[in-house]
Amino acid sequence: MDDQSPMLDLCLHLSLLSMMAVGGGLVMMAPDISHFVVTEKHWVTSAQFASAYAIAQAAPGPNLLFISLVGWLIAGWTGAIVTTLAVIIPSTLLTLSVISLKTSNLNTRLTAAVRDTFAPISIGFLLATACLFTQLDNASWRTDVITLLAAVIVLRSKLNPVILIAAGAIAGMLHIL
Repeated sequence: MDDQSPMLDLCLHLSLLSMMAVGGGLVMMAPDISHFVVTEKHWVTSAQFASAYAIAQAAPGPNLLFISLVGWLIAGWTGAIVTTLAVIIPSTLLTLSVISLKTSNLNTRLTAAVRDTFAPISIGFLLATACLFTQLDNASWRTDVITLLAAVIVLRSKLNPVILIAAGAIAGMLHIL
């Protein structure tokens, strides 16, 4: 693809990723999307990507909102709409196809193998996403410590993650990080 059609290039990339992220896992594809739009194509900066991701995660609604914001940064409203559709349509069609197959073959070995495969893949994507966001515009080692501490708190307690997000925002406003 040439750089004359960034939306087509981005939509094809997102469509392929959406096929691997059925069920909402697109948020775990953030490292690949970041690499594509920031490092490879230079359409947005790492700060813009991190901000779009943070805004989308803080806003109510589906986790894939950051894709819409990245599309908007690249090509305005058209970009937001087209990138959102590029993510939703392929994975929806795949899901509907698998559901129709699964209802006819509920307990096959293939069904069990596919189900057992998704857990480690999801964990790997989640770790890659965490690594990416500790590297984007990382101010200091304190940021890494706070990120690790927040992850431990979320995993070990029933504290609402929104409280940690708010604490991080306050720390950032007070320039503690």
